Amino acid sequence: QVQLVESGGGLVQAGGSLRLSCAASGRTLSSHAMGWFRQAPGKEREYVAAMRSSGGTPYYADSVKGRFTISRDNAKNTVYLQMNSLKPEDTAVYYCAAKIVGGAKYEYWGQGTQVTVSS
Repeated sequence: QVQLVESGGGLVQAGGSLRLSCAASGRTLSSHAMGWFRQAPGKEREYVAAMRSSGGTPYYADSVKGRFTISRDNAKNTVYLQMNSLKPEDTAVYYCAAKIVGGAKYEYWGQGTQVTVSS
């Protein structure tokens, strides 16, 4: 129903920026809440940012608030994560996810894109 493909990851120096993209195929993202998660080696996947299907004020984890920005372009079926002032602790595989309106959990997940921040 929904396929998600992340891109934009890579190696960046501390203080730098990256913009992750999550392109969706299938149903339009306008009917889904979107989220970004990340998982570092040896750690559990953690929530990073989320946006309701209706838009509004996004939610951010405290660790990224003020540095990361989630946005979406429904016309392109794409969600973005702008990451500024990157820190080495931001190093992780980043995943985007989609949840149907009214859904209890994120049902669709991308394959992930690696973000590595060097100091």
